[in-house]
Amino acid sequence: MNQGDSDILRGSIGAKYELVESVDKGDVVVINSCGVIDFTEKKILRRITELKNKNKRVFVTGCLARIHPEKLREITDGVFTIDQTLKLVEAIGGNNSLSVQESQDRWRLPKKRLHHSAIAIVPISEGCLGYCSYCAARIARGRLRSYPAEHIIKEIEECIRDGFKEIQLTAQDTGVYGFDIGSNLPNLLKRISKIDGDFRVRVGMMNPGYTRKIMRELIEAFRSRKIYKFIHVPVQSGDNTVLKDMKRNYSVNDFVELVTAFKRAFSDVVLSTDIIVGYPTETEESFTKSVELVEKIKPDIINITRFSKREGTEAYGLKDLPGWIKKERSRLLTEIHRRIGEDINRQFLGREFEVLITKKGKNGTFLARTDSYRPVVVKSGKIGEFVRVEITDCNPYYLVGELLS
Repeated sequence: MNQGDSDILRGSIGAKYELVESVDKGDVVVINSCGVIDFTEKKILRRITELKNKNKRVFVTGCLARIHPEKLREITDGVFTIDQTLKLVEAIGGNNSLSVQESQDRWRLPKKRLHHSAIAIVPISEGCLGYCSYCAARIARGRLRSYPAEHIIKEIEECIRDGFKEIQLTAQDTGVYGFDIGSNLPNLLKRISKIDGDFRVRVGMMNPGYTRKIMRELIEAFRSRKIYKFIHVPVQSGDNTVLKDMKRNYSVNDFVELVTAFKRAFSDVVLSTDIIVGYPTETEESFTKSVELVEKIKPDIINITRFSKREGTEAYGLKDLPGWIKKERSRLLTEIHRRIGEDINRQFLGREFEVLITKKGKNGTFLARTDSYRPVVVKSGKIGEFVRVEITDCNPYYLVGELLS
């Protein structure tokens, strides 16, 4: 979502000022910040100090601008929430009156996308419907505001005309898209699938509780060849008591039911999930249940986060667990994830797939994606083209493919 916001920032700022290739060449630096965890916040604060020491004018926007504006104002030249893009543009030019009227429809603002890959990020909404006890992002983003489907369709059509082949739909929770405007995600996906062109769509994170309400329709929408068979559904904990403390609106069984339905519907589906370790009420037994859940559902991707207190959230007042406990639990889950990833990927050795080459990789390689969004590293190719490969090697995190003539 922040990368999608950066496209808007580049478009609005670039319409009035010159965008340069590096920080060293710039007079002004705009930081689009993230405030999800404490570590990220500290990293951003350090970066601001480094830039000010280089005599740069520094402006900050993004989530941290709403979570900790006072702290940022002490060390920057200006702090603007993500819905104050036009005021930020004026401030860069020295206009401190900031009388410019902001548009309530951020999706109308111009965008400037980088063309170093075949990927275009298309935000479909802002905000969420959740009340998670640990989450600062909802403080920054507010309640759900879905963008008009007509605008989303038009934007994707423009992306396709500009040569992008992978469209990443993003939001705080794509699963609740349209709930505030009398629509839903499956209807949007069906309309997107009718757009002319050979492209793929990756659906961003969907919280399990609301996604279950549209599960059957969503699975039908995913049958389109243009939709990657990829779901990012964060479970956060394998213990119902912890989920209740977190104020997540689903049970472990709800999550398992959703995941199982997708796996039954498609021969190959990539499952990504998130787990927070060390939530203040997570006991050793609670963590064991998370481990057992991971062993049961065998997710392809696990985003493991050590619990981090965020000021302004309900969980901020809870007694934190020792850091070494969080670290140990994170390490154990990481090891399990590596093993599961290795076992899954070995099943694809010797198989052939059509893949889309999306961007450059490391050491002269390219990253491609199967129709289920499995990452495949290839030695040659052209960004944006579909090629056929044979899987010749793998590791826990990606497959290695050899191009077939």
